[in-house]
Amino acid sequence: MIRFYGVSKVYQNGVTALNNINLHIRKGEFLFLVGPSGAGKSTLTKLIFREELPTRGQVIFSGKNVARMRHGEIPYLRRKIGMVFQDFRLLPQKKVWENVAFALEVTGVSRREIKRRVPEALKMVGLEDKAGMLPTQLSGGEQQRVGIARAMINNPSLLVADEPTGNLDPETSWELMNLFQEINQRGTTIIMATHAWDIVDKLKKRVVALNCGQIVRDEEGGGYRDEA
Repeated sequence: MIRFYGVSKVYQNGVTALNNINLHIRKGEFLFLVGPSGAGKSTLTKLIFREELPTRGQVIFSGKNVARMRHGEIPYLRRKIGMVFQDFRLLPQKKVWENVAFALEVTGVSRREIKRRVPEALKMVGLEDKAGMLPTQLSGGEQQRVGIARAMINNPSLLVADEPTGNLDPETSWELMNLFQEINQRGTTIIMATHAWDIVDKLKKRVVALNCGQIVRDEEGGGYRDEA
């Protein structure tokens, strides 16, 4: 589904974020991306989303070279990718229903289709009774569930989660991880960057560890180890 061929990323200030990355992520996988801060995890995910371009090498998503996509193709690429963030990134002035609907509105989906799909997404994350609330009226875990509903509203083939449990207590974190596993079992590929060693150790998914911009470990059924 996703392939990195000899990918390096060097920023204008001379910092090498990634150095000769070769990686194959298969359709339907659940992959943990681990490593110390500054290891290159965020840069790697930004290359998939085409928020960044590689300095060298190729990033292939569903058979297409992401770096060579025409400007008009980029929105269609991003509709195939759902993003979940540590800080939720909800629109504070919009209600839960409106936050989820917004992800469809910006892509030109009809009002009728939005009215059909938003309740389905909220039901998937267990928030159908919170549709009329503002983000500030929700707990952290509930806000993250809204973020997941928004990420999944376009039925993406890939879900990228960047430290999704970083601001949450352990019990809430595990509730969300169960939700992520349900989403994965439905066929969505998941790449999750995390420092949550307990979650990684217990779930025994594929673990790709980065350090200093290089892959230092790629292990099926792996655990979290300090790569620093």
